[in-house]
Amino acid sequence: MAECLDRKGFIGYYRVSTDRQGRSGLGLDAQREAVHNFLAERSHTLIAEKIEVESGRNADRPELAKAFALCRLHRATLIIAKLDRLARSVAFVSNILESGVDFIAADFPEANRLTIHILSAVAEHEARMISERTKAALKAAKARGVVLGGDRGNLPTVAARGARASAAVRSQKAAERARDLAPLICSLRDEGRSFEVIAGELRDRGISAARGGLWTGQKVSRLMRRASQP
Repeated sequence: MAECLDRKGFIGYYRVSTDRQGRSGLGLDAQREAVHNFLAERSHTLIAEKIEVESGRNADRPELAKAFALCRLHRATLIIAKLDRLARSVAFVSNILESGVDFIAADFPEANRLTIHILSAVAEHEARMISERTKAALKAAKARGVVLGGDRGNLPTVAARGARASAAVRSQKAAERARDLAPLICSLRDEGRSFEVIAGELRDRGISAARGGLWTGQKVSRLMRRASQP
């Protein structure tokens, strides 16, 4: 928003997620670079940065709440790399606009409150249309006699196949999460921090370990080994 550009203090907010990371093509490093380049061109100050590892469909984002608090404390502006880093929900964007915190997207600094509402409404409409087309395709397939769902006539075999598929999905998600977190962990390692210290840093930032557990040095080391695998 144009009025935000007069302010000198900014709080960076970056979000990465396991389910959209590949499709967006905008990882943590790219988001940070976009924000830093935007501010450097205008001689603005980046006061702090918050990193969220969260799904875009989840409106409960503790790091975003912390970023809002910092913005209010410093009378700063929230800056993101791209508008879709926040959400594809009109209601969620509306809550942000009503929070009393100004925010700006580095890829669209000219956007005002009206255009942000319009863009988020279009994104939400596209997501709803995809869902409706999927349901229509399944209904049409069922009408043609296509059997939907699992093979209930051979439950033991199907269960074993399902368990293998579930394990593969969990492994893939773990690998994606490892790749999401690797840039942050590498930057902390470059500063000479041990895995135990990094585990504490991740806990302080509100980033949970796998399955919601607490970080330990061993878990951080194991994640980095996973991230290095092809």
